[in-house]
Amino acid sequence: MPTFCRHNHLVSNCTICAREQNVELRPVVTGGSATEAASAPRPARPVAERSAPRARRGGPRAGGRSGSGMTVRRMARGAEDGYHSDLVPGLRASSDAQRLAEEIAFAQARLDTIAQYAPGLWSEIADASGDVEERTWLAFLIALIGPTESEEPFAEIARVRVPWAGGAIPDLSGVSGGVRTSLDQADRTRTVQAYRAWAQRSGSQATAIAGDAAWTPQRRFARAYERLGLPGLQRGARFDLLATLGAAGLYELQAGTLALGASDPVTIAAKRVFGIGDAILLERRAMGLAEGCGVALQVLDVALFNWERGARATLGVPDAEPDPGLTDAVASALGL
Repeated sequence: MPTFCRHNHLVSNCTICAREQNVELRPVVTGGSATEAASAPRPARPVAERSAPRARRGGPRAGGRSGSGMTVRRMARGAEDGYHSDLVPGLRASSDAQRLAEEIAFAQARLDTIAQYAPGLWSEIADASGDVEERTWLAFLIALIGPTESEEPFAEIARVRVPWAGGAIPDLSGVSGGVRTSLDQADRTRTVQAYRAWAQRSGSQATAIAGDAAWTPQRRFARAYERLGLPGLQRGARFDLLATLGAAGLYELQAGTLALGASDPVTIAAKRVFGIGDAILLERRAMGLAEGCGVALQVLDVALFNWERGARATLGVPDAEPDPGLTDAVASALGL
């Protein structure tokens, strides 16, 4: 009796599941022999079509772009060496898995550093004696603009920041954002204006984010993330804003999902790591990875971002040192 896989194909026809279950792929059946196909005459094209420029016929253009203007980017992968782990079923190279283990350890160290040492502008956010509205506002500016990968990661943010009190809009023209910036190149003020209007509708930023006191940290995170779906505020900025606010101790926030979707780098990385594109299964496998590695789910956000990027972004915490013990533990959980 034929067996179907999770991709809704016959197992013997699915290149992914056949490899996982050691099932021999069925040969491709054509309507004729290879010799017949090769010798069959090709229909002649009209002279007008043969003489038309290639770009107008919809063929690929120079620079790796298709006729529709879409850019094709090839993903760098490690050499397959027989590696397999149920936690990361999309990976086939030990080097890819080892790199992911190192990025998970770094992402954990980053949040731990914000919680314990609060370097740079994080110190103002973590200062319990400061005004909650000003601290929340500063965290928003950090998430929006993004720390740079330089000796002074907060220089641009410090240069343009204005107090929350008074309702001023910072001048973001000419600002150089970080690698995860959410600044809109066309209109750099619309996101800030939308954020202020959003907070004012609730009475304050604290009220808008904290919501109901009876909510669990997971529900508070999910509701705040949903409400922060403002023009220009991309997934990465929204997620990291809430993750760092929770780490700094301003609000009780804990991610219950990675909020994956669209073409966000973290979503692309998750699809590669977990070997599937279904949003529900992606979230389920992300939770399984976090639990298997012994880290909170929000740690995977920065870990997957850096893994997909191929180079570590410190995101405002350049002094964060991954715990070698955690790196080894995650590597062990991944079967390395």
